[in-house]
Amino acid sequence: MRDVFTEIWESIRRNKLRTCLTGFAVSWGIFMLIVLLGAGNGLMNAFMTGSDEFSTNTMNVGAGRTSKPYDGLKEGRRVVLDDRDVELTEGPRFEDYIDDVVATVSTSGVITYGRKHVSGSVEGNYPARQEMDRIRIRYGRFINDKDIRDRRKVVVLPEAMVENLLGEGNVASGARLGRRSFNVSGENGQVDYASIIGEYVRIGSMSWRVVGITESNRMSDDNVCYAPYTTVKTIYGKGQEIDELLFTFHGLESEEANEAFEKEYRAAINLRHRAAPDDRRALWIWNRFTQNLQMNKGRNILSTALWIIGLFTLLGGIVGVSNIMLITVKERTHEFGIRKAIGASPWSITKLILAESVTITAFFGYVGMLVGMLVCEVLDKTLGQSSMSVMDEQISMLVNPTVGLDVALEATLVLIIAGSLAGFFPARKAAQVRPIEALRAE
Repeated sequence: MRDVFTEIWESIRRNKLRTCLTGFAVSWGIFMLIVLLGAGNGLMNAFMTGSDEFSTNTMNVGAGRTSKPYDGLKEGRRVVLDDRDVELTEGPRFEDYIDDVVATVSTSGVITYGRKHVSGSVEGNYPARQEMDRIRIRYGRFINDKDIRDRRKVVVLPEAMVENLLGEGNVASGARLGRRSFNVSGENGQVDYASIIGEYVRIGSMSWRVVGITESNRMSDDNVCYAPYTTVKTIYGKGQEIDELLFTFHGLESEEANEAFEKEYRAAINLRHRAAPDDRRALWIWNRFTQNLQMNKGRNILSTALWIIGLFTLLGGIVGVSNIMLITVKERTHEFGIRKAIGASPWSITKLILAESVTITAFFGYVGMLVGMLVCEVLDKTLGQSSMSVMDEQISMLVNPTVGLDVALEATLVLIIAGSLAGFFPARKAAQVRPIEALRAE
């Protein structure tokens, strides 16, 4: 084996420029493959950021307007969900699939704390909503069953709203609102979010006690406060109407099963409101499970497309290696003739050419791979830290645009196969050279 590598080194040393130019083509191909895959991962991660903020086995149901006449009624009629829709959802017709059901009601208002006030809305909810939307609590707690049962006037505020309420210009330290005094800032001038826990804010003309603060992110609404469903419904006289319906489900493992369930559920709710069973505008359903399936499918398609583009780019370098090995075989035809004349087997010559091809491909390929991974890290530190504003939401341009160990192993396998293919045909040609013809070659 040592003799083989010695001969490979001598062959490369005699043709430095040619070998380097060929190696550059291989490095460029694998470099582009790694960068494309890294950028593709970053792009898909950016699109999917926040998808883990919700339980995937959840459906959101909301009412709209009818889009076709039905049962003697014209199109364009507004549909309003109510408590009977909750009963239908929880009832025996769908009990084989549906688990927890949450109805919500909401009202808008001005939230005031000290001299600060912000516009927002209060959404009446149940404790199960926290798990459905995976609401993260930074301080305090979320709505609990006792709040629902006793109709307590408690509220959970979003972090961004608390920051506005506790910002500069608020009530001076030691002022009072509610039971105790508070300080606007904590250590190092940072906003002391926890100071508002247990205090009272005014929503409209009523005081509500703050029991928790939720973590803000780009998938959450920073103007929505959570309060007990029963409290909001009683205070604001919502009657039987509800604004939105959410439920978790099980047993629907395929896209087809979900579509069949949605069709049956939409028909049941629509018929309750004298709307056409197939009227999709009368009742909209946001199925997070099928949305997640579609996003994963899109991610797989993008990844496959990037692999194909990268491999075609790499193909250019492999063709270059193959051409170089053909030239090498032609230049060393006389040498191969002598080897075969003194007893060298065809396999020993084939092995020599294949080893040289794999060595050139692997060495320069690994260089391109390392540079590509370095560029992915640079992208992560630059574009990965930047964002753009879309409809008042800050969206990251790239999220973790890097490649994992599995991709590196796959790229290694590609290099080995590519090097073998690049050297196979030249090696085969060298092994088939007849000694007498090789000795006559110039």
